Amino acid sequence: MQFEPVIGLEVHAQLKTKTKIFCGCSTQFGKSPNANTCPVCTGMPGVLPVLNKKAVTFAIKTALATHCKINKESRFDRKNYFYPDLPKGYQISQYALPIAEHGYLGIKDPSSNTLKIGITRIHMEEDAGKLIHDPARALSMVDLNRAGVPLIEIVSEPDLRTAGQAGAYLRKLHAILKYIDVCDGNMEEGSFRCDANISLRPLGQKELGIRSELKNLNSFKNVEKAIAYEIKRQTYILEQGKSVIQESRLWDPVKNKTHSMRGKEEAHDYRYFPDPDLVPLIVDDQWILSAEKQIPELPDEKHSRFVKEYKLSDYDATVLTSSIELADFFETVALPLIDKKQAANWIMTTLLGMLNSKGIPIGKSPVTAALFSNLLRLMEQGKINATAAKTVFDEMVKTKKDPEAIVREKGLEQLSDSSALEAMVLAVINENPDEAAAYRNGKTKLFSFFMGQIMKKTRGKADPKIVTPLLKSKL
Repeated sequence: MQFEPVIGLEVHAQLKTKTKIFCGCSTQFGKSPNANTCPVCTGMPGVLPVLNKKAVTFAIKTALATHCKINKESRFDRKNYFYPDLPKGYQISQYALPIAEHGYLGIKDPSSNTLKIGITRIHMEEDAGKLIHDPARALSMVDLNRAGVPLIEIVSEPDLRTAGQAGAYLRKLHAILKYIDVCDGNMEEGSFRCDANISLRPLGQKELGIRSELKNLNSFKNVEKAIAYEIKRQTYILEQGKSVIQESRLWDPVKNKTHSMRGKEEAHDYRYFPDPDLVPLIVDDQWILSAEKQIPELPDEKHSRFVKEYKLSDYDATVLTSSIELADFFETVALPLIDKKQAANWIMTTLLGMLNSKGIPIGKSPVTAALFSNLLRLMEQGKINATAAKTVFDEMVKTKKDPEAIVREKGLEQLSDSSALEAMVLAVINENPDEAAAYRNGKTKLFSFFMGQIMKKTRGKADPKIVTPLLKSKL
């Protein structure tokens, strides 16, 4: 029997507010344990939560960027469960009346299929703390710095069918949240994390199968690997005539497999009820309009503009708009240049190749966009050729110097004097009479040999645009 995977994703995104969602404690990452705490976020008796208005604005911006309907009235609920890192014994979340519902995200999957993935809801909630297990002793410690940090949970419809589609959806959502500046997207610090629900059903059946939930996946690759593994695991179980158990599972990136964590809870297990300490949240049209004005050009819009304005291919535009930092870098580089395509090529190959090899994000590039643009302008003006430009770039990475200074120091200015180059061409031909005769007898591939000899004599500084016609005429 052939089975169809059905995948839905729940993304928790930490909002970029300076303070927590219901108190004035800092959200700064990396502080000493329990430094960012107060009676409110540690659940002391008699304290009252006060909602962070900025967090609501960020939730509204996310809803607008994902085509969601914003509810004019939403409500906070208590989600009851006990964990040592949840001091109150309940989490303040939204259940019956979330802030936004019924949106979608347009994606392209790895096969370049265009898909529209539904978004069920976006709701606001507070984060829990963090348990730190002592490997040497049978004890655990709790750090409550994260307790009360503002989150939005973005729940997709079960519209995804492959691990690749799930990865494409997450990358697109991650890019949007960074474009609108509501989440820093740092997956290593847990600012953007994902739970995946996977079930299988016989192909053609409408009823969903029993699902497993994969918890706290913190990289795109891990999400794709974990989903692919879970599909294989459930397929094997069903082909044996057995039933999948509804449970929460964890991904082990070392063993490349999932393992059981606990039985999966249902909504009734959490005993949701309205939080009596928080009044209903009312969002009026003016608040929505104000948030809408803060939304910049989004990835899809920027992609269309790059194709139209800079004459880029669909692929180039997709790569360059994959993050707002990369898109901004490209525009800063390209704007002063005539050849925008050359700017795109150099960024996608030379620059990104260097950054990827060193594990450096574009925002921390040792070569700034302004200096990179200066380098390409020197090439565009004919002052250096591509070979020299690569040498200059490598030196810029090491020293962060201006490209013009490096060109002067290393004597890399392009030779463009026709008379001098003509004499050099004749000299190379005279030094290689056998090759010249072979070329004239039809072995035209030897042209590259002569070009190489000329470049060797000039240490790569000869202008190919001048040398090429000269060499052809003399041969």
